Amino acid sequence: MRLPLATLEVFTAIANHGSLRNAARALGLKPSTVSHQLKNLEDRIGTALFIRTTRSINLTEAGRALLRGTSPAFEQIAEAFESARTTGHAARGSLKLALPEYAYDLVVAEFLPSFRSAYPEIHVELSLADAFEDILDTGLHAGIRLGDLIAQDMIAIRLTDPLRLAVVGSPEYLEKVGVPCTPEDLLVHECIRYRFHSSGDFAPWKVEGPDGASDVAVTGSLVVNSLSVAVDAARRGEGLIYLLQDYVAKDVLGGNLVPVLQEFMPDVPGFFLYFPRAYREMVPLRLFVDHIRQHGGQ
Repeated sequence: MRLPLATLEVFTAIANHGSLRNAARALGLKPSTVSHQLKNLEDRIGTALFIRTTRSINLTEAGRALLRGTSPAFEQIAEAFESARTTGHAARGSLKLALPEYAYDLVVAEFLPSFRSAYPEIHVELSLADAFEDILDTGLHAGIRLGDLIAQDMIAIRLTDPLRLAVVGSPEYLEKVGVPCTPEDLLVHECIRYRFHSSGDFAPWKVEGPDGASDVAVTGSLVVNSLSVAVDAARRGEGLIYLLQDYVAKDVLGGNLVPVLQEFMPDVPGFFLYFPRAYREMVPLRLFVDHIRQHGGQ
């Protein structure tokens, strides 16, 4: 069966650019040609790929399934074309990463300047979010997250060793309120809680005890959705915070924050880079992984 590559390119452009008119502009085609090509593809597949209204165009379930399968292929075709065109020159292309803010601070920030200096023609786009994004549906190439529990069609590469969690507070707060000695003591402390952007849920405060891991139902009158704000509030004596120990390593070393309940703190698996198998030969992604490994990563 001959693949409808031209119509698939039109479909991908519509999905990426959000409208038929924008896709036509990107491809250098007339809007009527784009509309005709899309109709031909939908007729060939036998189902609608987009839900169209006067104000928006959105992928159907079939459209999302098709995009998940075709996006990596078109990315690789474009990369192969660019690689052939620029053989003997610097690496080029784009690298779009999804990651939470704390992953940027702990993993990416240190290496990003040297990576961009080494590969100035690679365009890096960072999408900062605390959700485990469907990177193909959002047009991204890879993501960074804690842990290696990912979908079966993804590859996970370890970027860091396992990391320790911590509860910390300022010396002033602990002197005024007292130092908690057991996880249950947290119930009478002012705990600064983090609310996830994506789900609206509170981040759990997990501890290890004789009976295994458990969550402590902490309370507090300050809720944030930014770790940097939480750390600043803790420095100012507003309460205790629960986060990765490495995130506040400098504050602990400088005496601005003091760890408590250290014997009850669990480890987490560390940071992993995850990406679709179809992107495993993508040059900018491979160079990024190699760069982190060469400069202190796993």
